[in-house]
Amino acid sequence: MVETKNIKPLEDFDWESFEHGKNAANIAAETKAYEGTLNNINDNEVVDGTVTAMNDREVVVNIGYKSDGIIPRNEFRYNPELAVGDKVEVYIENQEDKKGQLILSHKRARQARSWDRITAAFDAGEIVKGFIKCRTKGGMIVDVLGTEAFLPGSQIDVRPIHDYDTFVGKTMEFKIVKINQDFKNVVVSHKALIEAEIEAQKKEIISKLEKGQILEGVVKNITSYGVFIDLGGVDGLIHITDLSWGRVSDPKEVVELDQKINVVILDFDEEKKRIALGLKQLTPHPWDALDPNLKVGDTVKGKVVVMADYGAFIEIAPGVEGLIHVSEMSWSAHLHSAQDFMKVGDEVEAVILTLDRDERKMSLGIKQLKADPWEKIEEKYPVGSNHMARVRNFTNFGVFVEIEEGVDGLIHISDLSWTKKIKHPSEFTQIGAEIEVQVLDIDKENRRLSLGHKQIEDNPWDNFETIFTQDSVHEGKIIEILDKGAVISLEHGVEGFATPKHLVKEDGSQAQLGEVLQFKVIEFNKDAKRIILSHSRIFEDVQRAEAKAAKKEAAATKKAAKPKKEETPVIQNKAASTTLGDIDALAALKAEMTADKAPKAEPVAEKPATEEPAAEATEATAEA
Repeated sequence: MVETKNIKPLEDFDWESFEHGKNAANIAAETKAYEGTLNNINDNEVVDGTVTAMNDREVVVNIGYKSDGIIPRNEFRYNPELAVGDKVEVYIENQEDKKGQLILSHKRARQARSWDRITAAFDAGEIVKGFIKCRTKGGMIVDVLGTEAFLPGSQIDVRPIHDYDTFVGKTMEFKIVKINQDFKNVVVSHKALIEAEIEAQKKEIISKLEKGQILEGVVKNITSYGVFIDLGGVDGLIHITDLSWGRVSDPKEVVELDQKINVVILDFDEEKKRIALGLKQLTPHPWDALDPNLKVGDTVKGKVVVMADYGAFIEIAPGVEGLIHVSEMSWSAHLHSAQDFMKVGDEVEAVILTLDRDERKMSLGIKQLKADPWEKIEEKYPVGSNHMARVRNFTNFGVFVEIEEGVDGLIHISDLSWTKKIKHPSEFTQIGAEIEVQVLDIDKENRRLSLGHKQIEDNPWDNFETIFTQDSVHEGKIIEILDKGAVISLEHGVEGFATPKHLVKEDGSQAQLGEVLQFKVIEFNKDAKRIILSHSRIFEDVQRAEAKAAKKEAAATKKAAKPKKEETPVIQNKAASTTLGDIDALAALKAEMTADKAPKAEPVAEKPATEEPAAEATEATAEA
């Protein structure tokens, strides 16, 4: 049973008036007075309201109406600092729904007034708050005054941002930097606010800087040419050459991002707001700590840090380097590039050639670790000794060879072969080939050897003198045709020469390249190593011999037919001039008469006819 309470009626209540409606006018007046305390509102209107209550899900807003409106809390997530009593704008969607509830929207209210506010903020350069809703390609989407704006990744912070997701859900201050009225596009920047603040800090910090001052900073960025340091609102640059006294190929070898380091101010420019910093200057120079007992002639070890065509830089201690010139890398005189001997990173041993502590310079050499091969050249390579050498280079006049590293020599083209006529050394050998040589002469002062290849064998021309005698006939092959004649290859590897007129065959045609014919030696010169040949002389000599024999036979026949006594012919004195034929006839007649008178004797073998006129031999020699 429900317990009831004793309820007493009002003692002064006028039941009669209430029952007969006598107080209706008062009630109407009171109702009108009540309604006068409420605001007149219309649907689809934006009004201001006051937050009266809020929880995690809802916000209660009083707009001065007969009931309060309830708005979802997520419409205020751009403003995490919302509190009871704050004024907010709301959009009246419905004065009273089926449940009698006033329906409001803060989001639609902001959208309705958003673009006007954005335009005004942009024109005035105001700072606005925005809620970062999500990440998009190249940046972030920000809710600014109810409008979605684009925040480029480069405009989030002055430092490079590696993880954009850490900014999602944050409310930050922005500056509107660009708007597009036609497409209602908005671009905002948070970096612009930071830069403005940093600019003011820079002026203050730079005004207090001094050269040589040591400051603490944080590594902000690392590039290939240096490191940027944040000095607390202003950046400075440590050039790669000022990171370490030693060679640095990559700044990451010395520092890392976000590392705290001490730096010294080397220079600064107040107008350009540039600060040059140094790190290596905080430690003593390595040359000052170099071993005082180190001297010229000592052997040191180091690593190749830089290569150039002219030499290599060797680091024997951090910040202490010496140069090995390419000429000090080998005793050889044929040096092209230092890369032929070493590369960056190689560990090498070298001898100190010069040492200047004041100028902090040192020159080194590695060939000094070996004995100079020219010091005892006469003992190792005496004149007349034979050795193997490697062909290094050609010239028109000979071949340069290397017997060992640093010992070079020249084989003159005339000392390559006893028998072959060589126009260029490339016809005889090739670069890189091994060749046997004999030392002919030593020039120790100029470090030169005169060498020969043909001298390793006996001079075959001493033997050729007995083979290719005057008028001897040999088989030969035409191996080359020249303007002045042809080169003939003979037995024993020797070559001869024949002028064009000595290349005429018996049928009158000219001998051609590659033909194998018989050739007669018409000149042999041992000193000049020259053999002059003739093919045509072979049949010409036969023709001469036959003609002479026929003439001799005709003379004998004529002599036998003559009478024992013959009257002396009477020569008539004619007015006509004597011809060559008459002279020949007279000479023959005289010979017959003399023969008749002379006593008979045994015939004597006639001397062979002279080979050629002296002029012809001279011409053949010149053409050879």
